[in-house]
Parts: sequence; structure tokens; C-alpha cells
Amino acid sequence: MTLDRFRSVADRALGPFVGAAKTVGLSPNGVSVLAFLLAGAAGGVYAVASQDPLLYLAGAVLVFLNGWLDLVDGALAREMNVASDAGDLLDHVLDRYADIVIIVGLAAGLGRWALGIAAVTGVLMTSYLGTQAQAVGLDRVYGGLLGRADRLALVGIVTGIAAFANPTALNVTLVGWLLVVFAVVGHFTALQRFYYSMQALE
Repeated sequence: MTLDRFRSVADRALGPFVGAAKTVGLSPNGVSVLAFLLAGAAGGVYAVASQDPLLYLAGAVLVFLNGWLDLVDGALAREMNVASDAGDLLDHVLDRYADIVIIVGLAAGLGRWALGIAAVTGVLMTSYLGTQAQAVGLDRVYGGLLGRADRLALVGIVTGIAAFANPTALNVTLVGWLLVVFAVVGHFTALQRFYYSMQALE
């Protein structure tokens, strides 16, 4: 949607973090794994956030860290000149699992499993259409209303707000509507990418 357009701006801010990763001996794949572990922790926190809404804030921080490290791993691979198809595959697989655990955690915290399924399938279909375009000879598609960077930003912002919402019913409503957005807009974005790809192939 919007944030992918600023990828080059983010890349310029990554220098100190890439340097820090090199200093501590992290490989690009190691950064990808660390990013996934943070996403897993976020999903776990969200799953129990109904017990203490402030846990939503912890989840928001973990999601933002996951998103930032998702940029660092690629920049680190380019800096070390070790970018590879295997690393790209690992990154995308871990990103998809990260998406799943975060959304499942949100749904588990609300006990809204049907909504969670609709949201996670919307997210996965968006990502699938982006890479399937590349598989049929087009460039990888990042466009559409709701890309991964946008999703992570929305999760972080909405759950950060939910941490301070009062009464408790409000944070449940906020997170529930976030899942509705992922379900509806996610599938719409997937269809946008499908339409773009079909147009490009004709």
C-alpha cells in the first residue's frame, strides 16, 4: 500500500543496525531466524493479552522489532555480498510463519477463530500472489492496498493503542476490527495482485 514505497528510505537508516549485526557475528540467516522468534513471542503475548491489556504493548514492540529485522537481514546479505536464493527462500518462509503466528495469537486472545482463519488466509494469499507472479516470469509484486510492511505497522499501532484502551471491551473491539481489515483487505489485495499479473501476462 504505502510503506513499501519507502523501502529505499528505510534502507538508508539500516547502516548502524547492519554494522551491529556484523559486530556480534550474526549472519543474514541468523537475523531472519531472530526476526521469526520475535514474531513467535509476539503471537504468544497476544494470545494471553486479554489477561492484561498492557501485554498488547509488549506485543507491539515485538512486532516492530520483527519488521525492522526483516529489513536488516536483506541489507546485511547485500553488505556481506552473500545474498542467495537459499537465503531469500528462508526469509520468505519465516516471514509467512511469522505472519501466521502473529495473527493466530491475535485471534486466540479474542477467541475469534473463524475471524482469525479469514484474516490469515487473506494475508497468505496476498503474499502468495506476490511471489507467484515472479514464478511465472514477472517481477515480484509488492503492490496493492495492504503489503507486509503495512500489516506489521497496523498490528503494532493498533495493539499499542489497545494496551491503553479503556474499558477492556474497547481493546477487544480494536483488535477484532484489525482482523476484519486483514480478512477483507487482505483478500482484496490478493485479487489486485492477481489482476495486475494477468494484465501483465496478456
